[in-house]
Amino acid sequence: MVFEMLPRLDPSRREDCLIAEMIENSLKLLRDGPSLGDVKILNASLRELRYAFKVFAPYRGVRKVSVFGSARTPPGAPTARAAREFAQRIAAEGYMVITGAGLGIMRACQEGAGRERSFGVNIRLPFEQEPNEFIAKDSKLLTFRYFFTRKLMFIKEANAAVLFPGGFGTHDEAYECLTLVQTGKTSPMPIVFLDAPRGTYWKTWKRYVEDHLLRPQLISEEDMSLFKVTCSIEEAVEEITRFYRLYHSSRTVGRRLVIRLNRPIAESLVADLSRDFADILVSGRIEQTQGALPAEDEPEITQLPRLILHFNRTHFGRLRQLIDRVNLEG
Repeated sequence: MVFEMLPRLDPSRREDCLIAEMIENSLKLLRDGPSLGDVKILNASLRELRYAFKVFAPYRGVRKVSVFGSARTPPGAPTARAAREFAQRIAAEGYMVITGAGLGIMRACQEGAGRERSFGVNIRLPFEQEPNEFIAKDSKLLTFRYFFTRKLMFIKEANAAVLFPGGFGTHDEAYECLTLVQTGKTSPMPIVFLDAPRGTYWKTWKRYVEDHLLRPQLISEEDMSLFKVTCSIEEAVEEITRFYRLYHSSRTVGRRLVIRLNRPIAESLVADLSRDFADILVSGRIEQTQGALPAEDEPEITQLPRLILHFNRTHFGRLRQLIDRVNLEG
């Protein structure tokens, strides 16, 4: 029906089929009789996400780090100085930074990275958070009405997350990142809790996690591999850049997990991985192949070698340990 109404849609293209499904679901709202408030939420969400996808699209091939921290941090505070230096260092490694576009840690990071290597993902609040001068009026500045659409872009576009000391919002983003990686709802990525030199903010938080989450087995020991706590800017930068030393990306194809690599690894290492990580394999062994599987639809990385495994999609901490092993020994 939708294809007949909109002949520009091509039913042979999966993207067009999904757009047609979106239109069909929108038309079903007329039958469902939703409230005005519900329609406003759906409309604003779609509008915000469509525009955000458009803004980020030209930078799809550039790795990005989402950075979180307090908007109340004074410019001269040790954590602000650390944020500024971290952003400068990670930008020099070829990364872009994504912040909430406000003051404090966000301003420091965008000052360090520079306007050209910054995205601002602002939020419209009753007290109106103004974007800082390093991202204001930039084409890469977006302003969201809803936190959930804003948080989606923070995670969807990120190849790493770095968290400086902050308040409720920072902790909300911290647990969001950890939960999505722990459950496989986003791709594996480095999550770094970075404090100023000799700072104790995240060290204290880590002790809480160990005493009140790990000890009573509310999380697993392997989950502690999903993040790093440090006071060293150098260690934070190394944690991110090392993660992508051999590991490129991953995706699920059918029942198999496909790990793309920047270059092949020794077959002896593949055999060791099959043995040492047999606990996360549903069946078979880890295999290395050259080039993409037929179902993969990313032509720009077709030529990369792959590790193929029937992953149990449960133990993502162990998967992170496998990726670290590849990067260390490959």
